[in-house]
Amino acid sequence: MTADGPAGGSGVARYTRDAGPSSVGERVVVRRRLPEGGLGDVIGTVERWSGGTVALRDRHGALHELDEASVVAAKRVPPPPERRR
Repeated sequence: MTADGPAGGSGVARYTRDAGPSSVGERVVVRRRLPEGGLGDVIGTVERWSGGTVALRDRHGALHELDEASVVAAKRVPPPPERRR
């Protein structure tokens, strides 16, 4: 997802969709429309992207099932940095 601000010229947000059904097993960030309005992000590993549903497993192990129609952008992201003890 990229947003063009004043420096980018247009001031209008541009959303990319470089993740999709072929992203199963990869870590992605998904921006979606929220039922109450606005947008929200979910980051996780794609477990399923089919039948109109996107299922992401977050770093805490919770499964997020999203309606594919609510997805406005999706992007592959690198693995999280390793945590030091």
